[in-house]
Amino acid sequence: MIKYILLATGGAIGTILRYSLSGLTYRMFNSVFPWGTIIVNLSGSFAIGLLWGYFEIQNISSNMRNFIFIGMLGGFTTFSTYALESLNLFRDGEIKMAMTNLLISNICGLLLVFAGFMLSKFIINLIK
Repeated sequence: MIKYILLATGGAIGTILRYSLSGLTYRMFNSVFPWGTIIVNLSGSFAIGLLWGYFEIQNISSNMRNFIFIGMLGGFTTFSTYALESLNLFRDGEIKMAMTNLLISNICGLLLVFAGFMLSKFIINLIK
């Protein structure tokens, strides 16, 4: 039962963080392009890479990992919104923007997971 409470709590925290950051980004850019979703998903990608590298050497309970990775970061990042916004751009004839969204989200997302992971390893080696 505690696992479900942790997942729900983490998901709620991640969702509120996503809503706040995405809203701030949309107000800053005021654009048709889905910058809010991209910023949320890319920062979530970086965070998961950073924490993955750190958690590899730390004794973190499975409940805490689930709380952070599945709950918080799962609630924070938003694949369904990304897919809907991409589809809407295609539907509206904004092919270049749709393709840009797909490329930025996928390529940069993977690169940021890797960058976060490598940064955590670098920091850990500096501390040792």
